Amino acid sequence: MRFTLTDEQERFRDEVRTFVDERIRPIADELDRTATYPGEILAALGERRWTGLTLPESDGGLGRGYVELALLTEELSAASMPVASALNLHLGAAQLVAEHGTDAQRERWLPAMARFETVAALGLSEDDAGSDKSGMVTTAERDEDEWVLDGHKRWVTNYREADLVLTYARTGDADGNRPAWPGGVTAFLVDADDFALDREWDTLGARPVPACRVTLDGVSVPNDRRVGAVGEGYRHRGTVANGVNVPARGVGIARAALEDAADHTSEREQGGAPLADRQGVRWELASMARRVETARLTTLRAADRADRGLDAGRAMATAKLEATEAAVDNANDAVQLHGGIGYTRERSVERYLRDAKLLTIAGGPNAGHRDALGAAVLDGRNP
Repeated sequence: MRFTLTDEQERFRDEVRTFVDERIRPIADELDRTATYPGEILAALGERRWTGLTLPESDGGLGRGYVELALLTEELSAASMPVASALNLHLGAAQLVAEHGTDAQRERWLPAMARFETVAALGLSEDDAGSDKSGMVTTAERDEDEWVLDGHKRWVTNYREADLVLTYARTGDADGNRPAWPGGVTAFLVDADDFALDREWDTLGARPVPACRVTLDGVSVPNDRRVGAVGEGYRHRGTVANGVNVPARGVGIARAALEDAADHTSEREQGGAPLADRQGVRWELASMARRVETARLTTLRAADRADRGLDAGRAMATAKLEATEAAVDNANDAVQLHGGIGYTRERSVERYLRDAKLLTIAGGPNAGHRDALGAAVLDGRNP
């Protein structure tokens, strides 16, 4: 079956690419060096409502699909992966409100979220609840028409700029029972100011958008801030396909590494001829191009399946593995092809390598996706 973008999707991709070339690429290295939050860039994305790309038009969004989200994310990540990360973590929280929130919540929050005037962060992972979220210890106890939250959250991206944190806590089910995982977890929209900042992580990459550890100590949250049914919060997460953003970020980095390597080897002369004239170099570039094509196609296929309401679990796992590992491999090869200058901050390729490594961990470590994909094969599920 032939897969091609529609004319509208191509126009959207080209519009994003122009924005990226004009507004992000010239300052991406400086944002990384100074660990500066890309607030002005995200505000400009909000003016275009790209920060509400997949939200329904009735909620102030653009009503686009996950294929468009993959295209947007690739283009942003080809210049600055942290910008794409900030947008997608915000949009993922907003999308959950759109799908499981009340009419009042949608009316109150989503139009401003779509414009990035209200910024959301995700409070899900904890010290002992990383890839295995069943170790979650944050609790929410019902007190008449309020919930009292105690605990902590780790790796909260966007926290410094956030207005709201979509926070997951153990509550039991609607009858107060403590069901087995993944039941008994409920989501709440908590004001960011209600958290105490414990620490801001100093990370290898993704430096412009830091992740934080934050705590909750007896914070009262009105019941009208509860998103979705009591005890069903973690199950609700499975209905939102924004996970396509992680492989799409990988595609963007892999592509950027290839383009920079091609430019450098075409310009850099050794022995009186460009490096790109050597067969070994051309073969390296060919391998990098193959990874980009494979990563992009698997990512768009997963996004397309999600848009059509099909089971995308196996396709998402495949895309996550292909694209994030392509990002690491291409960035590493780009550093090598640049030689010594590639190991310095004079060039972007070392940044690509630092940012790419995060993607093999974020969204669930790749080992977990390999395990899930292997289980799907053994279960006989169709690709």
